Amino acid sequence: MGAVKNKRMPRAVREQQMLDAAVRTFGQRGYRAASMDEIADLAGVSKPLVYLYLNSKEDLFTACIRREAAALTAAVRAGVGPGLTADRQLWEGLRAFFTHTAQNPDGWSVLHRQARTHGEPFAAEVAAMREEIVAFVTQLIVVAAREAHRDPSLPAREVAGLAEALVGAAESLAAWANATPGVSAKQAAATLMNFAWAGLGDLMDDRPWSPPPLDDREQTRPGVDLAARP
Repeated sequence: MGAVKNKRMPRAVREQQMLDAAVRTFGQRGYRAASMDEIADLAGVSKPLVYLYLNSKEDLFTACIRREAAALTAAVRAGVGPGLTADRQLWEGLRAFFTHTAQNPDGWSVLHRQARTHGEPFAAEVAAMREEIVAFVTQLIVVAAREAHRDPSLPAREVAGLAEALVGAAESLAAWANATPGVSAKQAAATLMNFAWAGLGDLMDDRPWSPPPLDDREQTRPGVDLAARP
């Protein structure tokens, strides 16, 4: 049964109540399986009222994506305090990310699984959130390079690639952590921090990994582009 109806509840509060119910339903049942009847009942309102406030199932789902995306990006930004060293900034950002996704598993399911698998315009909403987080992580890496070398010595393309890889790893690890009993947000953050910072640390110290020289077998292997090798 849904919550007790309150006809005098302010519209903004009532709308958040509907979004809470929708995020829970979409996150647990999936976009296609979720029904407006189920969402209305969970919110403690009539189905016509849901349509009056949020127009359609598609608009309701979009509103859920936008709210959850804004909450996640705000949590990550709030987790990184000013004046911290580069490694502490990355650590606090990762910990904030994993804490938020662990505390809001239905919201994370909406963003990471449901919105991405049902095409436009839902995927575009998530892509916009992801671009914001990637830009934020990119800046953290630039700050790390500046601390190590007194200037952002890493090439822009390499920094962008590192940020994309780190965000992608965080997304996959959050999905795994939420599905694996006993894995805390702090443990997930530490796992990725150990994986990422070890490599970033070598880059900051000007010790990048390079492919080994071609051996005799590789030189004669079909399809090997020798010009592309360093």
